Amino acid sequence: MTTTVAGLDSVTNDQVTAARATWTAFRRNPLGMVSVGILVLLVIVAICAPLIAEYPTGYGDAVLQGPSGAHWFGTDNLGRDIFAEVVWGARLSIVIAALSSALAIAIGVVVAVLGAYFPKADAVIGTIVDLCLSLPVLPLMILVAALAGPSLVTLVLVIAFFSWPEVTRVVRSQALSVVRLPYMDAAKLTGGSSFWIIRKHLLPAVAPVIVVSVVLTASRAVLSAAGLAFLGLGDPTSWSWGRILYEAQQSGAMQSAWWTTLFPSLAMLFLVVSATLISIAYNDARNPRARED
Repeated sequence: MTTTVAGLDSVTNDQVTAARATWTAFRRNPLGMVSVGILVLLVIVAICAPLIAEYPTGYGDAVLQGPSGAHWFGTDNLGRDIFAEVVWGARLSIVIAALSSALAIAIGVVVAVLGAYFPKADAVIGTIVDLCLSLPVLPLMILVAALAGPSLVTLVLVIAFFSWPEVTRVVRSQALSVVRLPYMDAAKLTGGSSFWIIRKHLLPAVAPVIVVSVVLTASRAVLSAAGLAFLGLGDPTSWSWGRILYEAQQSGAMQSAWWTTLFPSLAMLFLVVSATLISIAYNDARNPRARED
């Protein structure tokens, strides 16, 4: 028993050492660090939106004016400042991304870990995941959002509901390889409960995959929320990047005033590309061969 416990402690120490080596390698990747900086900047803009720009409401005299010193990103068809719309849109877009990805990750990880640890449940879970992944996601998201009515809660629940199967697929494949390792059998021999083994050993082993899933799911959630808002299924009471595009399309300014769509599109592009580059840099940092190079 003493040898078994010592082996489990050795595994835990190896995980801590690997995590430190991964973080050290990640910091040496300039592309990854720049991407982290962009994401942090967008989050700061979302949090500090009231300090950066006034909430865009009502009407203005400067209708469809291009970028200038008075209006950095120009104005829309009602004379509202697009810079303020993009700043306040960052708040709602990031809130939707954070909440929907957190819910999708929670559901996906729980289902994936239970399926990997309990073989009898894995067949059922695998079938459900494969079925969900084979469905046409975008049309179903549009249908559910239209039936439920546009609101923040609807967007979060719809995006999370259609995102968790992808999380489950990725985490489950990693968890299945972990449960077959000798130290998992040693953990069972110590007499620990299934919950303790999952929490203490299985979840830490799949944590790197979960980190990547969080970043990618959040970026996809931003695109999904923007797509639904562009179709008129977003929250009509709050600004989002998708709503800016929707109003530009509805007013006809999308064809005549390029600035009405450029800046919210760039904001989404920066967020999605940064999230993707972070996941790539993180995967490279986890690879021991890449760290040696």
